[in-house]
Amino acid sequence: MIKIGFCDDDLSVLDQIQTLLHSYKENRNFEIQYTAFQSPFELLADIERGVAFDVLILDVLMPGENGIDTAAEIRNHDDNVKIIFLTTSPEFAVQSYSVSAYYYQLKPIEKDGFFRLMDSVIDACKNNLAKSLILQSKGGIMRIELGRLEYCEVIHRTLFFHMTNGKVTESIGSMDELCSRLEPYSSFLRVHRSYVINLEHIRSISGRSVTMESLSEIPISRKKYNEIKEAFLEYSFLNRQVMI
Repeated sequence: MIKIGFCDDDLSVLDQIQTLLHSYKENRNFEIQYTAFQSPFELLADIERGVAFDVLILDVLMPGENGIDTAAEIRNHDDNVKIIFLTTSPEFAVQSYSVSAYYYQLKPIEKDGFFRLMDSVIDACKNNLAKSLILQSKGGIMRIELGRLEYCEVIHRTLFFHMTNGKVTESIGSMDELCSRLEPYSSFLRVHRSYVINLEHIRSISGRSVTMESLSEIPISRKKYNEIKEAFLEYSFLNRQVMI
């Protein structure tokens, strides 16, 4: 099920998007659920309560708070949601990159173009869903994209997920449970009883630690050094990374 939220202060635009989404759902026979918001504050309130969306369609120019600022606040809760901006002007196109927008759509919206955009963004969502984890965090339900997970550590019964953008998400759980969930993904390796790392983001390996791209040093037990080195070399070879 793909969840889509759309926000515009213009009721006629909301009606148009709802009609387009209904037509798209029937035409493509996709399982999608969509919710309309007339105010960015209503949307933000839902997100702060833990409501998660796969796609958000935001008008750029809205009274009270524009779509770019709304998207910046949303990014504090969700790095993965695909954000599509709607506007009558390309004025804010450059700013949209600062919040990792998926697309910047100029109005008026045409059915064929809208359908192509939905095909593209839903395919991207499906790919992300296949490589993501759903977590219960302090801020509610969170989804993290595994490609952006650098490493995870456990302290007592709290898991700390360190992302490549510097953010850290907390979740209750055990390292054993996490490793079981990560088992299908070849890029993750447990290097210590308290740490699991993403081989994709290793910078260097020494006899006592692994240095990640963020320069964080992750301790390893000496008996695991050869296993970690071999796993990293194999992963790099299979993913055609250059080794020097």
